[in-house]
Amino acid sequence: MTYLDANAAEPLRPAARAAMIEALGQVGNPSSVHGPGRAARRILEDARESLAASFGARPADLVFTSGGTEADALALHALSPGRRAIIGATEHDAVRAAAPGAAILPVDSSGVADLAALEALLAEGEPALVALMLANNETGVLHPIVEAARLCRRFGALLHVDAVQAAGRLAIDFAALGAASLALSSHKLGGPAGAGALLLAPEAAEHFRPLIEGGGQERGRRGGTPALAAIAGFAAAAREALAVPSSVLGPLRDAAERAARAAGAIILGVDAPRLDNTTALALPGIKAETQVIALDLAGVAVSAGAACSSGKVAESHVLRAMGAGVLAGQAIRVSLPWNATEEDVQRFATAYAEMAARLLRRAA
Repeated sequence: MTYLDANAAEPLRPAARAAMIEALGQVGNPSSVHGPGRAARRILEDARESLAASFGARPADLVFTSGGTEADALALHALSPGRRAIIGATEHDAVRAAAPGAAILPVDSSGVADLAALEALLAEGEPALVALMLANNETGVLHPIVEAARLCRRFGALLHVDAVQAAGRLAIDFAALGAASLALSSHKLGGPAGAGALLLAPEAAEHFRPLIEGGGQERGRRGGTPALAAIAGFAAAAREALAVPSSVLGPLRDAAERAARAAGAIILGVDAPRLDNTTALALPGIKAETQVIALDLAGVAVSAGAACSSGKVAESHVLRAMGAGVLAGQAIRVSLPWNATEEDVQRFATAYAEMAARLLRRAA
């Protein structure tokens, strides 16, 4: 199988596997004060320091979670009291579900947040909590986070950034972004599933309230025994991901897009800055689900939209927000993993061309 669904989950990196195996040999609980507990605590705090350094934050400002969804939910829960919510029109469902009734920040036809609209929304009244992702999970489109953060500060708003797809694919300096909080996920950068983190700026940490209470772990900001092996793998994966620039995937993505275009595809978000590994390909007149199944039968794994909807394939709210019309239900996502090769892209190109010719002929 040619695996081209990295935005759902990256293949596990060798360094992450090794770190997990080592941590699994540790019997202690990080909250225990005896020797084994202290040894486990050292693994936990080493991972915290490593991850904080990787993303331009202080170790004390990093809260471990079970993944990106919990990190998003925790941020919106912790920072929302006394603030109205504004969320980007193309946000992940983790943010949409955590902010019911939020005002929606529109995007342009390329999928980029409309900063003039953001300024107008911020000027409407009481302080706001804004949620805007760094990189979109379906199209790879990047939002102007530094500019959005500057607007938020001018109006006394807080900005939460979902950086789940960007982490490990872009260099991220949390302090330089100017956001109040930022969500990360291990399995999106080559670590194991089950670990994530929320980074907090001082103004966010000051009035923080936990979503999960318990034994006082994570400085009282997230209760529960941490998933030590997953966290160790998370930190190792981040170090390895950031050691090799993801720009090496850009030429491979471009080659995949050229082949898809030649077969009749339309590339969505192509005029915006994007992640180097991600492309959204619409095949007019052919349902996304049909394309995913056909490529799967040909030995190529891709997805339609986000892969977090219990296996469902539905029309993309991201592409609808971009004004894609019927193409919102006719687009697939191809996301190259860290270990993608020219051979992988060639297999995709061949399978896509054969699929498109067959399905378009049948639909004519």
